[in-house]
Amino acid sequence: MVVDRIFSGIQPTGTPHLGNYLGAIQNWVNLQEEYSSVLYSIMDMHSLTMPKEPALLRQNILDTTAAILACGIDPKKCFLFRQSLVPEHAELAWILGCITNVPRLLRLPQWKMKCASQSNGGTVGLLTYPVLQAADILLYKSTHVPVGEDQVLHLELAQDIAQHFNKKYGEFFPVPKAILSTTKKIKSLRDPTVKMSKSDTQKLATVNIVDSPDEIVLKFRKAVTDFTSEVTYDPANRPGVSNLVSIHSAVSGLSIEEVLHQSVGLDTAHYKMVVAESVIQKFAPIRNEIKKLQEDKSHLIQVLEAGAEKAKELATPIYQEIRRLVGFQ
Repeated sequence: MVVDRIFSGIQPTGTPHLGNYLGAIQNWVNLQEEYSSVLYSIMDMHSLTMPKEPALLRQNILDTTAAILACGIDPKKCFLFRQSLVPEHAELAWILGCITNVPRLLRLPQWKMKCASQSNGGTVGLLTYPVLQAADILLYKSTHVPVGEDQVLHLELAQDIAQHFNKKYGEFFPVPKAILSTTKKIKSLRDPTVKMSKSDTQKLATVNIVDSPDEIVLKFRKAVTDFTSEVTYDPANRPGVSNLVSIHSAVSGLSIEEVLHQSVGLDTAHYKMVVAESVIQKFAPIRNEIKKLQEDKSHLIQVLEAGAEKAKELATPIYQEIRRLVGFQ
């Protein structure tokens, strides 16, 4: 019998931003209530595809963990663990890499985009990390993966790899299905044609969960809109104002229509402050909880290690069967 099982992961970039929270973490909190088998991983192995200082990576892992817990992820309802503590992820990635074609990886848009930003023409890790993503998912026989629209192609690769493996070695992996986020992709406050990103060089472009109320107000006040004062939702023609409406809808729990109805008569300058206030109210308790959790590093480490033990317990019999199927034992 196939058990419905959720797998998802987040790269340890430190404290998440508004886009991470609304696009992924808020959904994770809901899914841990809906499914009985849920795994969430801090993807420290994936983070090596973009070089980082070891001390910064160690701190980012703890900060990301603190933020996820503060947002409502409950280790009693899911396995929260560090990817590198379960070495079967890397071992399975090698097996799956041996049945994956290089041209398929070269066609993925993330490879083309990130490769262009690296002076060495791109590393093997950067090229093959979608295979590691497939291993992350398939190692636990996961059936569902919450993804944003920019990750759909990588999940399709994982689906194809699962089917290829099943064809070669017999039916083994369930083909994982996407759970698409219902939240519209959150865009940069300074350039609403690109998504909000931690690596954005413009400091006013990205709202971080731990930003102070004053910082949040400043960022929304400076948000790029247009010369029409009315609040409307038209992403193609008014991306800036539409981004604000998407953010307001997501943090308040109201539909786009309800947000627009409430905003009748407001000009965009006043509306920016309404959105800022909604974000401040949403993040205030989370910010306080993050600060508390960051003071207890040993607790954060213990949570990740305990989660890894549970993940290994689940992965070991599955991986032993994979070893048998491919002829290792």
